[in-house]
Amino acid sequence: MRRLLPLLVCFLLCAPAAARAQVPALDWQACRGVTTGGAPRLSDCRPLGGVIDPQDRELWLRATVRRPADDRPRALYLIGVASSEAWLNGARIGANGRPSALAAAERPGRFQIALPIRDSAWRPGDNVLVVHMSSHLGGLRLDRPIGAVVVAPYPAPSNAILLAVTFAAAGALFAAAFGFAVIHTLRRTGSSLILALIAGVAALQAVLESLRSLVPYAYPLHVWRLVGIWSLAAAFSVLLVAYVAGRFWPRARPHLVILALVAVGATSLAPGFDLKTSLALLTGVVLAAVAAGVGVRRRQPLAALTLTYLGLFLAIAVAFPDWLVDLSYFLLAAGLVLPLLAAEVVRLGREDRVRETALTLAVDQPDCLTVVSARGVERVPIPDIVAVIGADDYVELRLSSGRSLLHAARLDRLETELPAGFLRVHRSAIANLAQATGLERDGGRSRLLMRVGPALSISRARLATVRAALGV
Repeated sequence: MRRLLPLLVCFLLCAPAAARAQVPALDWQACRGVTTGGAPRLSDCRPLGGVIDPQDRELWLRATVRRPADDRPRALYLIGVASSEAWLNGARIGANGRPSALAAAERPGRFQIALPIRDSAWRPGDNVLVVHMSSHLGGLRLDRPIGAVVVAPYPAPSNAILLAVTFAAAGALFAAAFGFAVIHTLRRTGSSLILALIAGVAALQAVLESLRSLVPYAYPLHVWRLVGIWSLAAAFSVLLVAYVAGRFWPRARPHLVILALVAVGATSLAPGFDLKTSLALLTGVVLAAVAAGVGVRRRQPLAALTLTYLGLFLAIAVAFPDWLVDLSYFLLAAGLVLPLLAAEVVRLGREDRVRETALTLAVDQPDCLTVVSARGVERVPIPDIVAVIGADDYVELRLSSGRSLLHAARLDRLETELPAGFLRVHRSAIANLAQATGLERDGGRSRLLMRVGPALSISRARLATVRAALGV
């Protein structure tokens, strides 16, 4: 529950500001229009039915706006995939790119922009607002290409709280991704790799979500930004299912991952990218909750806590759907991976202490070599070692059983620690002479034949010593 407090606090702080920022929608008419170097001339104006959609065409809009009752500055806010130009009572307010009837003549505008309105442009009573728009360069076609065309107080209310929370979540997620990547490098565990990807994907989506508030990008980029957001949400969902299923229902994991891929892919057919992204996220959370529910039924550790956490996220998503993609998703991801990272660090610390204890006990057993590798600690009887092959900071132990083990030690150190009967035959190899069967010539080089495994090359400088040790 404590992990959800930042989300609830942000709702309490941000929701009133969002409510204050709402302004009445304008009653738009679609017209035929031309410009003659000054004020545009409109004709054949009719009420606009449906959404404002300038995609692949030129669109002229007209609306009646009442003069503001107070003295606060006003601006025309344009948000959407379009180039635009606007006039109030025949006086040009400004332009966002250059709209045109032809794609070749259009110059892309920004996805969102505010055009301040001079006080002198207002008339008493009703005022005529005209907006000229076109959108030939958007790429994929959107169901709602224009988010807002409104007159509202200037400057707009700050969204600093939302950005601060999103940046904090993104920073925590990037840190978690780095931490799990380091753990994966050291331990090669599949769960740490999945968690690193989960954190990294969520952090990248937080960056994309905040992009339009930070960078005044041209509107053609917006569609690909939306595609990127949905793709990252889809990847997060599939990875979440893979992690939770692998932990609580491993036998069904392949089937759940395939189901997640199909179900999340199907969300691409939903109308609107906000709905696509929300459905993709919720699909993964629901399937992960199913896997956690199986873990609860089997009384597996942490299954009940995981199911409760996923259930709370679903409840918040239903109660505050508008905040799902913008904020609560990032807090869910951060609240999930950060405690897991802390738990993983604690677990690795315990493993290291166990390993140190094993190494200390091994001192009293001179007939065994304590092998330290990524898999843990293992004591290997020294007579079972056929050869030791150098591999940078590790060595490969070839055993009489045919097995090979990687040991976190250097060849030079082992040469001094191994008992008599082990001889350095090459700069990268130590041989157990008790496991040797003879010498052979291979061209101009000599090799030591072993009972198990391939023959070992003998350097010229060491050949005499090897012959003397073998008595040949």
